[in-house]
Amino acid sequence: MDKVLRMSSEKGVVIFSKSSCCLSYAVQVLFQDLGVSPKIHEIDKDPECREIEKALMRLGCSKPVPAVFIGGKLVGSTNEIMSMHLSSSLVPLVKPYLC
Repeated sequence: MDKVLRMSSEKGVVIFSKSSCCLSYAVQVLFQDLGVSPKIHEIDKDPECREIEKALMRLGCSKPVPAVFIGGKLVGSTNEIMSMHLSSSLVPLVKPYLC
């Protein structure tokens, strides 16, 4: 859990992802289109993948990936991010982290 908390605070926007996950890719592209350069952690390439997945679930993720942290706080997964974007509440949240 400590590793995930440390990793989630490395940058303003952090996405825990898997290299083969199309939803993770869609969330990454959305942030890039908004002008945000998120820190991407592809957990399937980490030897502690299972522990990271468990820690993300304990933090409240409904699914381990994608898990999006903004300002070090868990915002959610694909559904939450897309809902925020459609309701125009995502851009103000990421505004401090624009490139």
